[in-house]
Amino acid sequence: MTRQLTNQQRQQARKMRREGKTVRETAVAIGCSLRTVKRLTHGHGRRESGFIVWSPGPGYLSLADREEISRGLSVGDTLRAIAGRLRRSPSTISREVAANGGRAQYRAVKAHHVAYDRSRRPKKAKLCAGLLLDTVEKWLEQWWSPQEIARRLRLEYPKDSTMWVSHETVYASLFVQGRGELRRELHRCLRTGRASRRSRTEIEHRGKIPNMVMISERPAEVEDRAVPGHWEGDLIIGKAGRSAVGTLVERSSRFLMLLHLPDGRTAEKVNEAMMKAITDLPAELARSITWDQGKELSSHVSFTVDTGIPVYFCDPHSPWQRGSNENTNGLLRQYMPKGADLSVFDAEDLADIAASLNDRPRKTLGFMKPSERLAELVAMTG
Repeated sequence: MTRQLTNQQRQQARKMRREGKTVRETAVAIGCSLRTVKRLTHGHGRRESGFIVWSPGPGYLSLADREEISRGLSVGDTLRAIAGRLRRSPSTISREVAANGGRAQYRAVKAHHVAYDRSRRPKKAKLCAGLLLDTVEKWLEQWWSPQEIARRLRLEYPKDSTMWVSHETVYASLFVQGRGELRRELHRCLRTGRASRRSRTEIEHRGKIPNMVMISERPAEVEDRAVPGHWEGDLIIGKAGRSAVGTLVERSSRFLMLLHLPDGRTAEKVNEAMMKAITDLPAELARSITWDQGKELSSHVSFTVDTGIPVYFCDPHSPWQRGSNENTNGLLRQYMPKGADLSVFDAEDLADIAASLNDRPRKTLGFMKPSERLAELVAMTG
């Protein structure tokens, strides 16, 4: 038992562990069991005369390792040379030195104390109160993803690290008991994945659209997204196929426009809705449209004649050829769940939904908002 050892033996055990000796070597030298050494030197650290007696587990830097780092830095050794002596990765040594003041400020004992403080559990949750919590909850209620929230916080508060939080912390606060103060019901605001995927080998039963111009004939400038004004379109279908909403997404900015189709999704009605949406745009923002091979665009020739905007069609079963539109349609399902009756959304509702998504930071834009990116592109082409 631990109480049978003398104070001198206890101090010797702790000293040997600080020097990097194994539990077995320490136990043999002192003449006690392995369990006794573990009880003395593992677990929570203790302070003796202001010094922390703490031995990290295997794989972590010990006090002896940190003393070797300090000695190496003092004589000007490279981090790679120090790592070689310790048989550690150079990146491990680099992070250790950077986290503790750099070459000039690194001190072994101080770094060891800091490592002990960081290891203590449980830690206070960052999302517990205040402006950060309020901001994260507000953006979750706007159906932003945790990653969008995390990156946008850094853009809006670049100099205030107290307003930074990782997307993993947001997830943990939502799903892990005791890891935060976010309201549990906010998990419903997260985007859900598809329940199933359509087989690419499924036989095509739809008729062909006359006079289609395929995506392979689309100008090269569309591919690199450098020139704004090229749109991708599709329909979101409601309950039992009785209602629909059209979507148009600008490729360069991911800016969204929604088409109100209260009178059905015939080719004539879709043409009318697209013309109303697209003709209000400046000419530099209305260059082309790429669509799926849906019968709702069978009157595409008359649309092109009336507007001067060419329409290109994707290959069958190739949704990735309209990647921006497919991704945005997935986001829209948070507002218009599958199986919902879309006829309940009037033109004003659709405008509000589009405005919400256009004000949502997007990963592919470096967490800029589509509205911001579109304004930037217009300024560049103006």
